[in-house]
Amino acid sequence: MRPLSCTRPKTLFPLVNKPLLQWILERLKQSDISEAILAVNRLAGFYIKQHKLPRVGVHLKFSYDPPDKPLGTAGPVKNAERLIGQSEPFLVLNGDIFSDINYRDIITSHITKKALATIALRKVEDPTRFGVAEIANDGRITQFLEKPPKETASSNLINAGVYVLNPAVLQLIPKGTAVSMEREIFPKLAEEGKLYGHRIEGLWMDVGKPEEYLLANKVLVDTLKKNEQLKKGRKFNIRNPVAIDKGVTIGDESAIGPYAVLGKNVAIGKKVKIRSSVIFQRTKIGDSALVEGAIIGENAVIGEHVKIGKGCIVADHAVIKKGVQLCQDVIVCPAKEVNEKMLKSKIIC
Repeated sequence: MRPLSCTRPKTLFPLVNKPLLQWILERLKQSDISEAILAVNRLAGFYIKQHKLPRVGVHLKFSYDPPDKPLGTAGPVKNAERLIGQSEPFLVLNGDIFSDINYRDIITSHITKKALATIALRKVEDPTRFGVAEIANDGRITQFLEKPPKETASSNLINAGVYVLNPAVLQLIPKGTAVSMEREIFPKLAEEGKLYGHRIEGLWMDVGKPEEYLLANKVLVDTLKKNEQLKKGRKFNIRNPVAIDKGVTIGDESAIGPYAVLGKNVAIGKKVKIRSSVIFQRTKIGDSALVEGAIIGENAVIGEHVKIGKGCIVADHAVIKKGVQLCQDVIVCPAKEVNEKMLKSKIIC
């Protein structure tokens, strides 16, 4: 998701104008979980605190990674050991996963089977981007292989990025060292017969790539009520489904949607067309502009008669000058100014 992730952690990416982290906290609260530890670097922690998310009844604590020393996927969990404690099993969640999983169900499954570790497993068509698990009838994972080549993937059940771990697992993770949960800890537990799987259904999406992020917004927009109230007495056209936040202004003869997401205080000019795109808050889009299948960051300025094509990403505070055309998959870095047509895929830094 770079360059958008240069100016915010992935957990703060908005999904239909609500940060992913807020969705996660609300889901935790629904499962009667009242405390969450965020394992982050200092900069991500700063951004999250500045955002002032509604806490929805979940108390947040922060565990900071050491500066300039990546700890992999298991190291940050070990680093938070003092906050986690030794008294009961705990959940570990990947921060770029959106799902409607019932966390209470996987915790209950973990305790019932007396597992040392339990992984939420999801069936997918192409498992090669994920950790793949072979599972026995009793739910025990007999083999766990991270991102296997397509011809060697023996299962289409993948690691869904949600785990329940007993505190004893922390003893397997060296302190202050980069350790991979998926490549080092889970395969070892599977060999010892101590790793279990919990199959999940329903909504599950990895939003770590632009096309997946757009799809997640599309899926959620489909669940919203139609914006009939915006049509009354207005001279622009809303083509549902759309998601439009507070303070948005739309000029005459503009066509918004389907599948347009407009953040807070976005300003849209006249005769603008926006389809299948996400526009972050406080961005301005000039008259007669076209945005289709793109992601536009905060406080960007899109000039008059600009055309932005599918797969494009325009980062925060970027300026696209009047009449510029961005073809498919052009990426514009933060605060950059573009004043000429880009007819080939390119990163503008």
